[in-house]
Amino acid sequence: MRPATEEIARAASKLLVANGLHGHRYAIDAMLAATAHLEHGDVTVVTSDVDDLRRLCHRRIAVERI
Repeated sequence: MRPATEEIARAASKLLVANGLHGHRYAIDAMLAATAHLEHGDVTVVTSDVDDLRRLCHRRIAVERI
C-alpha cells in the first residue's frame, strides 16, 4: 500500500495521455499502474479489469485477473 501522492497522480496523468485515455473510467487504473511502476523487482497487479491495466502497465508488471 502506498499513499496517493502528487508524484503518482502526475505519473498516472502521463500514462493516460500516452495511451490516449481520459476520464474517470481510467483514473483509478492509471493510479494503480503508476504505483506499480514505482515498485522494484517482480510486481503483480491483481484486478478484474485486466485489459485496461495491461495497456497502462509496463511489460515487467504482471497483470492477473482476480
